[in-house]
Parts: sequence; structure tokens; C-alpha cells
Amino acid sequence: MVSRSRLVPIIVASPLFLQNIDTSVMATALPSIADSLQVPPLHLNLAITSYLLSLAVFIPISGWLADRFGAKRVFCLAIAFFSLGSALCGVANSLPQLVLFRILQGLGGAMMVPVGRLILLRAVPPSQMVSAMVWFTVPSVIGRMIGPLLGGAIVSMTSWRWIFLINIPFGVLAIFLAMAFVEDTHEAAPPVPFDTQGFLLLALGLSALLGALETAGKALAPGWVSWLAAGLGSLALGVYCVQSRKQSHPIIDLSILRFRTYRTNILGGTPLRIAIGASPFLLPLMLQIGFGLSPLASGALTVATAIGALGTRVVMKRAIHDMGFRPLLISATIMTSLFYMSYSLFSPTTPHLLMFVMLLLGGLINSLAMVAMTTLGFSDVPKPRMSHATTLSAMAQQLSLGLGVVLGASLVSATSWWHGGDAVHLHAEDFSPAFVVVGLLTLLSLFSFFKLDRDEGAGLR
Repeated sequence: MVSRSRLVPIIVASPLFLQNIDTSVMATALPSIADSLQVPPLHLNLAITSYLLSLAVFIPISGWLADRFGAKRVFCLAIAFFSLGSALCGVANSLPQLVLFRILQGLGGAMMVPVGRLILLRAVPPSQMVSAMVWFTVPSVIGRMIGPLLGGAIVSMTSWRWIFLINIPFGVLAIFLAMAFVEDTHEAAPPVPFDTQGFLLLALGLSALLGALETAGKALAPGWVSWLAAGLGSLALGVYCVQSRKQSHPIIDLSILRFRTYRTNILGGTPLRIAIGASPFLLPLMLQIGFGLSPLASGALTVATAIGALGTRVVMKRAIHDMGFRPLLISATIMTSLFYMSYSLFSPTTPHLLMFVMLLLGGLINSLAMVAMTTLGFSDVPKPRMSHATTLSAMAQQLSLGLGVVLGASLVSATSWWHGGDAVHLHAEDFSPAFVVVGLLTLLSLFSFFKLDRDEGAGLR
């Protein structure tokens, strides 16, 4: 029988399974969706970034809702709303419709992951946190593992619309398991007022900034519009930082960044998370459009990264015990950078077995860094502050992933233009520089990791 220390992390991580299977399946199906909707493949990054932007914008309300109405209730309602949004995406007939329904889908997704992590952090004692966090990654890794294969099979045998419709039975199962086995973690505290002003400032700031990045250099809007949106977004976020200090109950209390390990997770881990957002977007496009592989063959190769990440469960506790958090984060980040840059050496003639092995090892090393960083990041945060911590963490994660997709699409577009092409007619050599830049970007995380003490997180080992 599965123990509670394993069962609860697996159940509350089911939204990560839904999100990862949704993202990885869609990444594999991008060329087919583009052909069906008659749009350039790179323009479909709008369907990905709109969802991630919706997550980033609406995640801030998840902590307040969980504290006000109970984490278990909000968790189940969020899964139901995500599943409904998936059904609508499955009937979209144009790119604007797909983008709109992805935003609606993001409303549910915005509350699933942070509330699930909040349930976990409140239910599991510190002595079991490393083990719980490892099990917390299992459903998401399984989603990433079967997603590319499932997406390739669906696109090859039936319509791409089924990549969204398959979320519905998974969502129903997740709700049933949560209702049956997860205890509510509603904190006995008086309700606090909702920070409407703070929410509007965050929504405006994040939307304008990501919108500016999305339209920059793509002829989707005049250049001055992109610059104006970037300035407006930066101003809104700056005003929120000032105003939140004056609020007794801000929607996200930025003072939790004073905890060094948490600050390292949020700020130091951003370059790593941006790379994680770019790679799953770039790989299927390179394999299918650049190398001419079928969706099923592409999925069979990219599944290697998820298989490697699943191996983290076997080596994670031993790695932390033998090395400690600081050396593990530093070494795993350097190796992750090297693996990302090695993907730039792939070509249509590269043996598929070699690509599979490289992707598998890269997935393992990357997952080691992310699990270690997340586990350490929440170790010093008091439980009464966990709702703010999980909310800000989830918002930073989704914003970073969105930036990764925008960065990946922009790099490929720029390289194609440099080679005399355009965003519609892409070639294998248009993808290589993007992986080099993504690999170099991850090294920026080292500036934060080197500042950690050698014995940081010793109580978790």
C-alpha cells in the first residue's frame, strides 16, 4: 500500500501532469496545428505564451482563494475549470480562437499548481520534504514522458484536436483522487481583504511586458507599441513593489524574498527556468520542420528528456546526501548548460540513438538542478507564509517559461532572417544558434548558487 508521504505528493502533483502532458503534446503537434489553421508554425508560440501569460496573471489570486475558501476545494475547482478550457481548445477553428481558449484554460491552470504545492508543504514535515518533493515530480515527469509520444500518435492517426480533449478524463480522475485522499489544509485564520489594486497592477505589468516581448521584431505591431508596452509593464510592476510595502495584506508579499534560499529559488533560478521553457518548444520544431521527421518519430526522441527526469527519483536523495545542495546546484547547472549547447550540434544525419542518449542525460541533469533548487527554496519559509511563497514561485515559474518560448521563437526568427529566409520557411541550421544562447543563459544562475553556504539545507539531507 502506498504511504501517505508518497500518495499526497502524487495526487497534488496531478495538475503538473495535466499541464506537462498538455504542453508536451501541443509542442509535438505544433506543425500539424499550424497547417490546419493555416498560420506560420512560429506564430503558434502565441498559443503557448498566451496560456503561460494567463497563468502568470491569475496565479496571484490562488493563495488568497486557498486561504479564504480552503485549499482542497479551490484545488478541485481549478482542475475542473482547466478541463473545461481544454475542451474549448479542442473545438477552436482559428488562431485567435485558440489563443482565447488557452487564456481561459490558464484561469484554471493558474490555481492548480500553486494550491497543490501549498497542500503538500502544509501536510509534509521537513524531515520528509526531500522524498515528498521527489515524488511530487513523478506525475509531471510521466506527463512529459508520454506527452510527445501521445502527441505524435494522435497527430499521425487522428486530429490534433484530441490533444486537448484527452485532458478531460485525466482531470476527472484527478478530482476524484483529491476528494478521496487529500485532507483540507484550510488555515484557521480570519479572512483578509482582497488586494484589488495589487492584482490589477500585477496583471497589467505582466501582460504588458510579455506582450512587448512577444510582438518585438515580428511585425505583429509597430515598434513604438512594443516599447510603450514594455515601459508601461515595467512601470506597473515598479508601482506594485512600492505599493505592496504599504499594504497590510498585499496579494503577494514580496518581503518573503528576504529568505535567502527562497530568493535564490525565485531570482537565481530564473535563467534555468527560461531555458526549460525554450527547449521543449524548439526541439519538436527542429526535428519535424528542420530534420523532416514525422510527429511520432519526433515524439519518440523528445520523450528521452522526460525519461531522464524520471531517473531523478532514483539518484536525488543520494546526490543531495553526498554532495549537498550548493555543490549539486553548481555542477548540475554547468552540465545543463553544456547539454543544451550540445543540442546545437544535432543535424539531420545525427544518429537517432545518439540524440536520444544526449536528451536523456540532459533531462536527468536538468531535473536534478530543478528539484534541488525547489526543495531548498522553501526550506526556510514559515508555514503561515507558504501561500505567498507558493504563489510567487508559481508566477515566476510560468513567466519564465513564457519568456523561454518567446526567446526561442525570436532566436529562430532572427537566425532565419540572417540566413536570408523568413519565419515560414525554416531550415535545420536556423535552430542551432538558439540552443547555444539558451545554454549560455543557464550559466547566469551560477551567480546566485555560488552565494549559498556550503552547509545550506543541511537539515533536509
